Amino acid sequence: MDNLSEALEKLKLASTDSATDSVESCLDCLLKALANNNTEASVKIQEMGVLPLLPTLLNPQSSCTPKVANVIAEVAKNEFMRSPCVEAGLIPPLIQLLNSTDQEVLLQTGRALGNICYDSHSLQAQLINMGVIPTLVKLLGIHSHNTALTEMCLIAFGNLAELESSKEQFASTNIAEELVRLFQKQTEHEKKEMIFEVLAPLAENDVIKLQLVEAGLVECLLEVVAQTVDGEREEDIAQLKTASDLMVLLLLGDESMQKLFEGGKGSVFQRVLSWIPSHNHQLQLAGALAIANFARNDGNCIHMVDTGIVQKLLELLDRHVEEGNVTVQHAALSALRNLAIPVVNKSKMLSAGVADVVLKFLQSEMPPVQFKLLGTLRMLIDTQAEAADQLGTNGKLVERLVEWCEAKDHAGVMGESNRLLSALIRHSKSKEVVRTVIQGGGVKHLVTMATSEHMIMQNEALVALGLIAALDLVAAEKDFVGASLVSVLHKLLSDERSAPEIKYNSMILICAVMGSEPLHKEVQSLAFIDVVSKLRAHENKTVSHQASLTEQRLTAQS
Repeated sequence: MDNLSEALEKLKLASTDSATDSVESCLDCLLKALANNNTEASVKIQEMGVLPLLPTLLNPQSSCTPKVANVIAEVAKNEFMRSPCVEAGLIPPLIQLLNSTDQEVLLQTGRALGNICYDSHSLQAQLINMGVIPTLVKLLGIHSHNTALTEMCLIAFGNLAELESSKEQFASTNIAEELVRLFQKQTEHEKKEMIFEVLAPLAENDVIKLQLVEAGLVECLLEVVAQTVDGEREEDIAQLKTASDLMVLLLLGDESMQKLFEGGKGSVFQRVLSWIPSHNHQLQLAGALAIANFARNDGNCIHMVDTGIVQKLLELLDRHVEEGNVTVQHAALSALRNLAIPVVNKSKMLSAGVADVVLKFLQSEMPPVQFKLLGTLRMLIDTQAEAADQLGTNGKLVERLVEWCEAKDHAGVMGESNRLLSALIRHSKSKEVVRTVIQGGGVKHLVTMATSEHMIMQNEALVALGLIAALDLVAAEKDFVGASLVSVLHKLLSDERSAPEIKYNSMILICAVMGSEPLHKEVQSLAFIDVVSKLRAHENKTVSHQASLTEQRLTAQS
């Protein structure tokens, strides 16, 4: 440590007269001390005030520069030294050195900047603002044969790509081409993993997704899948997962997805289809998720249903009723739900037996599966009266829906259960369905749904409740009273924030329940006539007209 103190004193003197030889020997001594005991040596360097001298030593023309940058890189391994490095003004001269042609200077400079900014989003953002990304991308292109420099660039990209502000800068460079070119040259698992770690955060950006697709990344990923699908080594399993996950991520961009779909004739689309019947769970999962992503517009959905994809997904689900891989179940149900959105697909999918297969998962205890199951059934029965009638009279389904309507820990499942319960009534308009829902205890949940913060759910509930009142008021009367329906309607009509359609459907429902003596009494006791008469002046003509009709009805029966 005495030698170190001596070297630091010499360095302070030598830095002022730029005596290269003596500076170099001092730096060697510092590097030796740092290698021996980094923390202790770093404390000493800070105590003796050497850091502020280093910017002047970071001279592009000096032979000492790589060693100065190396000292900074070693010192900055310690968290407590990073702020002092910034305060000493080391970042600007280090960034200037990234324009050097000396590979050792570049390597040590990259290490120094990486260590100083490690785990600091604010410092990384500062680097981005100083234009470090285009410089590093250029370096990767020039020095792709230099393993150490390439790794340094990849580590830097991995850190910077986590910041949202970096994506725009990356998108304005040829990073996609450089990374794909580098990936194609790699044979080692570790090197491929390093590139994957950069690709994943970059591929979250839609512009970069398309650039990666155009640069040929998908072909690389398909090759990795083909090479590793039957592998049993840990690294094969890891690479298969990373490659197939990245493939799915690329399909989340509208342009990149459509480019790969190619009207349903794309070779990539066809390859992904072949993953669904695979014996490998990871590929089954990626295949189903890919189909769900391709199924993001009506044209693609119609084409896929017409070319028999539904059957493949149903066979996959059938394999997982017993095996029970939750992620595969969830992905396949997501794909079916998306495919069921276009009206022309609904009857075709119902004829293919989709509802029957989906119902096999009714006993699932996994909320993500429950959520997708509910969404798929709701999409299928939209405008399909016969299917809604069939499902709505299925006592086991209605019983499960009522149970899930109380799943307070899982808001998504609770919301979807309510919506499906309402949809069964709205699309079937069937007295038998209404009876099944009443017997199953579903009415109180629909009344609660009418108070939802989401207007679409309020409206769906009110329409369903109106149909219940119109089709079987006698059977529903007790539940309406028990759930305080009249009081809920009074609140909706009195609330200025209620949308016009909510007010309109609430008044329709008031008129419908007037045929019940106990409900009629409640309507009278809450002075509905005052609330309704105010709505005659409502700016929405449909609401004001319905208010007049409702007022007449209330007056006639008072």
